[in-house]
Amino acid sequence: MKEEVVISFHEVCKEYKLYSSNRARLLGIFTKRVPYKKKKAVDNVSFTINRGESVALFGKNGAGKSTILKMITGVTFPTSGEIKVEGRVSALLELTSGFDQEFSGRENIYLKGHILGLKDSEIKALESTIIEFSELEDYIDQPVRTYSSGMKSRLGFAINVNIRPEILIVDEALSVGDAAFKNKCKEKINDIINNDNVTLLFVTHQTAVAEEFCKRGIVMKNGKLVFDGGVSDASKKYDELYKKKKKK
Repeated sequence: MKEEVVISFHEVCKEYKLYSSNRARLLGIFTKRVPYKKKKAVDNVSFTINRGESVALFGKNGAGKSTILKMITGVTFPTSGEIKVEGRVSALLELTSGFDQEFSGRENIYLKGHILGLKDSEIKALESTIIEFSELEDYIDQPVRTYSSGMKSRLGFAINVNIRPEILIVDEALSVGDAAFKNKCKEKINDIINNDNVTLLFVTHQTAVAEEFCKRGIVMKNGKLVFDGGVSDASKKYDELYKKKKKK
């Protein structure tokens, strides 16, 4: 039986224009005469991820990881090449993005749910689970502007992991809350990928943490894919590249 591909990159490039100042960037919108430098954030990258796979994405800052995530989630688009994404994507990137500071925590559950494409009836069915997971019962009807950054992150995490995603993207999001809550988050992610056939794309600098969740690893360097294979081998490749860079 052929495996179902849910994320596909084919010869994808993403190029940014780097201007000398904010003023030059603004003028660049209206005229092509403003000078700029070209930067390839992602350079001719191809890979496929099948349904139910758990894949770690490694790379130092500037390697192209964030750009890949933005293209998968539709925040930005490739300059060239083809990307296909099949299924509901839940991305644990900026956990508090999309919140209205004047809305209560409960109202923001509905707001974020609508942004993620859920109907009122679907959000209602998940509401109590989200509140219980966030551990914000006493504060859920208070304005989000009164929350600490940790409380906002916990609510964001609780919403994203409980909406029954088909593709879950985790980008260094396991630093939420205290040690007990971090363990709870790890258990939830494990539960999702083991029982719900969810595809996981896990982005981290911590190879040991990635190996807890993933079987496959992709290593990026300077916008290029330099390794794609077993997660242990990917971890070694990533550490190897980092140590070489550190010695220079």
